Amino acid sequence: MKLSKVAMKRLVLLALAIACLVPAMPAAAEPERPSRTAALAALKKSDAEERRRGARGLAIVGRMEDAPKLIAALRDADERVRAVAELALWAVWSRSGDARVDELFSKGVAEMGEQRFPEAIATFTRIIELKPGFAEGWNKRATAYFLAGEFRRSLMDCDEVIKRNPQHFGVLSGYGQIYLQLDQPEKALEYFRRALAVNPNLEGVQGLAEKLDSIIARRRQRSI
Repeated sequence: MKLSKVAMKRLVLLALAIACLVPAMPAAAEPERPSRTAALAALKKSDAEERRRGARGLAIVGRMEDAPKLIAALRDADERVRAVAELALWAVWSRSGDARVDELFSKGVAEMGEQRFPEAIATFTRIIELKPGFAEGWNKRATAYFLAGEFRRSLMDCDEVIKRNPQHFGVLSGYGQIYLQLDQPEKALEYFRRALAVNPNLEGVQGLAEKLDSIIARRRQRSI
């Protein structure tokens, strides 16, 4: 099913807007480094402010093995807990555990923000060579490839992310954006829904999925 040029243009603009978003990392402004054990315990408390404190703490000291607890917090009853948990996930995912790799990672993100995509791709390629198990290195290179218009290469890197981090809602959304560019709207919608199944707070993705669903439904009605 092919979309009209006007519909495709609108969806592409929305997809690009989502792809260009760089989540703001929580500032580590606390006078003392929080305890990981205390942060995990706080995330289980009945008091919402305690849970927020726990999520903020994990943004600073959390590890990859803490990600499932933060993903569960994406469905917390408190909106602010959900928001902090999402930012904490990005912070946890973006830490490689290697100072050299982390320095290169910051450099690559800056290059991508300056739209220096060849340089960013080269930087993230170096990260992948140094630490191939670091899923976020693959994800950022996938994003750089996407923004550079190299959609097939971006898809291949997305596959590598999912092997290492199956619940990465960012890369699931990325698949949707790529398939939209490749004029495969039904597959794009499938991946947007998968991203929302992990993180229902992605308003931009939700809006894009709704628009895409409406367009596909209208096209189906016309073909009957």
